[in-house]
Amino acid sequence: MSWARIMAPLSGSPGDAAAVAAAVMLAEPFQAEMAGVYTPADVADVMPWMGEGFLGGVQTTALESLKEAAQAGEQAARVAMATTTYPRSRFIALQTPVWAGLSAESRLSDVVVFTSNPARGRGPLAEAFQQMVADEQRPVLIARAGLKVGGSVAVAWDGGKEASRAARLALPLLEKASKVVILAAPKASSRSFDPARLKAYYAARGVDAEVDILPDSGDAAPVLLYAARKAEADILVAGAFGHPRLQEFIFGGTTRTLLNSDEPSLFLSH
Repeated sequence: MSWARIMAPLSGSPGDAAAVAAAVMLAEPFQAEMAGVYTPADVADVMPWMGEGFLGGVQTTALESLKEAAQAGEQAARVAMATTTYPRSRFIALQTPVWAGLSAESRLSDVVVFTSNPARGRGPLAEAFQQMVADEQRPVLIARAGLKVGGSVAVAWDGGKEASRAARLALPLLEKASKVVILAAPKASSRSFDPARLKAYYAARGVDAEVDILPDSGDAAPVLLYAARKAEADILVAGAFGHPRLQEFIFGGTTRTLLNSDEPSLFLSH
C-alpha cells in the first residue's frame, strides 16, 4: 500500500510552516503530492449575522475588511508553503463556500495533517479539524515535536470499528516503520477481542508487530500514553470518538485526553 496525496489545511497563521513541514515529512517517503490548502474564514458564514437592519455602509466596510484579511492570510500561507523545496508540493486557495471546498479536497486526500492547536480546539483551524475527523471521517495526523516516519509506531487496539479503521488506514505508515507495537487491554474492555488477530492481519501484509497487553484501567488514555512512551513510539495510531461526540465532549473521553497530550504524534480515524 501507499499514499498518493497528503493534505495540510493552512490558515495564514504562524503554525502553517510547521504543518507544511510535517505534511512534507509524511509525503516524501511515498513520493506523494503534498497539498497546502488555504482555508480562510468564509464571508458567507457571517452574512446571516448582517440582517436587513444592518447598516449598508457598515456592512460593506465589514465585508471589505474580511476580504482584506483573507487576502493577507493567503499571502502568509503562500509564504509558509515557500519554506519547502519539496518538488511535489502544491498550493490551493479555497473560495466561498470554503467548507464545501475543504470537504472536496479532503475526500481526494489519503491523510490530512494538522498541528496540535486545531486538535485542541484552538485557532482558526479548530472547526476544520472537527469537520475532517467527525464529519468527513478522514484519517488525520496530528504532528508534534519528534514526528518521524520510519521510526516506532504504536497501535491502540480494542477490536472496535474506529480502531479497526485506524489500524487499516495506517498500514502505509506501518510498512515504513522500524518497529510496530500493538497496545491492547482486553480485560478492561466490554468488547471481546484478541490482539493476536490484528498481529496476524499485519503479518499477512508484511508488517511484523509486537503485542503489549496493558493492565486493567478505568481510563485507557493514560495507560496508552505510558505504553506508547515505553515503546518509544514516534506516532500513536488510534480510533477517534468511539462514543457519541456529545458524550465525548461532556465526559472527556480517551480521544480528548490523547488530543490534549503533548506527545507522541497521533494518527486518528473515526
